[in-house]
Amino acid sequence: MTLTKRIIPCLDVKNGRVVKGLNFESIKDAGDPVELAAKYSNEGADELVFLDITASDEQRKTIKDLVRKVASVIDIPFTVGGGVKSLEDARNILLNGADKVGINTGAIKNPKVITELMEIFGRQCVVVAVDAKRNYDVDQTKNLFTENDKEFWFEVFIYGGKEGTGIDVIKWVKDAERLGAGEILLTSIDKDGTKDGYDILLTKTVVDSISIPVIASGGCGKPQDMIDVFKKSDVDAALAASIFHYDTHGVNGVKSYLKRNEIPVRL
Repeated sequence: MTLTKRIIPCLDVKNGRVVKGLNFESIKDAGDPVELAAKYSNEGADELVFLDITASDEQRKTIKDLVRKVASVIDIPFTVGGGVKSLEDARNILLNGADKVGINTGAIKNPKVITELMEIFGRQCVVVAVDAKRNYDVDQTKNLFTENDKEFWFEVFIYGGKEGTGIDVIKWVKDAERLGAGEILLTSIDKDGTKDGYDILLTKTVVDSISIPVIASGGCGKPQDMIDVFKKSDVDAALAASIFHYDTHGVNGVKSYLKRNEIPVRL
């Protein structure tokens, strides 16, 4: 039996509003999170991701009240991330209606928290978000790639893409899986907001390195971009924001288009 591919709208939230940026910068408003969440749930989204994008950078917790309001208007699996550092943070998010917890900066700072979350809440609840960017300072200890005659490796970034860690993405996703992650939410900072397609090289390499599900994120501008990432990598899900927020495409329409192009989706 072929597993269906998941289509996941993403709500990047800042100051209580959904926003969208380019390469994690130049943020602009995209609407009300509760209204958008209800719309996507009704349109047939498979899951919803809510990321409080400035929580870690501002050293604060995710906005619980807003999480609760969003959870009350949807009936699909709901992942929430932003500012999660501890079991208590995760418990608060889950008690307010989330099904899964996304953790990025907190996991890099304290990798053991992945195992703690897995042991208490179950592996299926733990989504490790990985923000990746090409680094052209060639380092022979990293997994190196060549593109346009330039060598580079993929570096993990934290604090909403503001700070490089010096950690190789391929090594980190393997560590995250070993520590107890149930899923990887992989975002290409290079592609974020560009609308010129997912980072196929990054996505395929990560998918081929681990055995847990991977969600591709960053760069989706049209339904064909989803077809490309599904056909060129064995990724489990495609996350998108811009194409849904600005009514360029509805979730239903995108899924019908994917189905016509032989991508197994749930309609």
